[in-house]
Amino acid sequence: MLPKEQLLLIIYVIFVCFVLGGFIIAFFVTYQRRKNKLLREKIEAEQYYEKEISNTKIEIQEQTLKNIGWELHDNIGQLLSVAKMQLNMASVAKEIPLETVKDIKDVIADSLQEVRALSKSLNSDVIGNAGLEKSVASELDRFSRLNVIQTNFSTKGEPFLIGQKNSLVIFRILQEFFSNVIKHSGADHLMVSFHYSENELFIEAKDDGVGFDLQNIERNSGLYNMESRAALINSRFTLNSFPNKGTSISLHFPKQPSQSNE
Repeated sequence: MLPKEQLLLIIYVIFVCFVLGGFIIAFFVTYQRRKNKLLREKIEAEQYYEKEISNTKIEIQEQTLKNIGWELHDNIGQLLSVAKMQLNMASVAKEIPLETVKDIKDVIADSLQEVRALSKSLNSDVIGNAGLEKSVASELDRFSRLNVIQTNFSTKGEPFLIGQKNSLVIFRILQEFFSNVIKHSGADHLMVSFHYSENELFIEAKDDGVGFDLQNIERNSGLYNMESRAALINSRFTLNSFPNKGTSISLHFPKQPSQSNE
């Protein structure tokens, strides 16, 4: 029979092993649950991201179609109406002056040029084919052609690869802002700048319109979409506006260690 001290020691060792075993099992279960939770959150985040990218593509396509209809009616339609009127006048004239022929030729040439410019917008994969900068410049050129607002686009620094999906999100944020400027600001000028630095792309877009008081305006879906989409690509978004001093947005997009074009 074992001495009492040895028996107590054995019981103590068994107890310690039992406690440690329970602790290890509890730790493993907790760790596994935490791991599974993080995995679920990662999958849900990826699914949400892909869903937002799909929604962004659809919204860009819808806005592009609206812009095409607008341009067909207000720009190309007017040019062709002028050409038709000049041809009608020329058809009843006994002698057509060379100056009239030249005017008709110029109007038709302008119409063809506008059609070519418009055809670039028909491609739904705007970012994939043209890239972010060219897509933004094309959007601003449209406003200038329609004489709705004077625009300016500038870039600074050495561009780096942003990736197609991130570019789609940035383009949609700017497109949303442009739409609000045209509809509500009453601005004469719209300025957009891209500034590439070593660690980020800083984008600023601003107008010289009527502005508004941020404290007294309801948070509409447009403003919410811009901010939430910036968060989607880990970017810092800022909106500033003052009555009679215009509105501006800024976006800080961080450069990723390894940029992808997927």
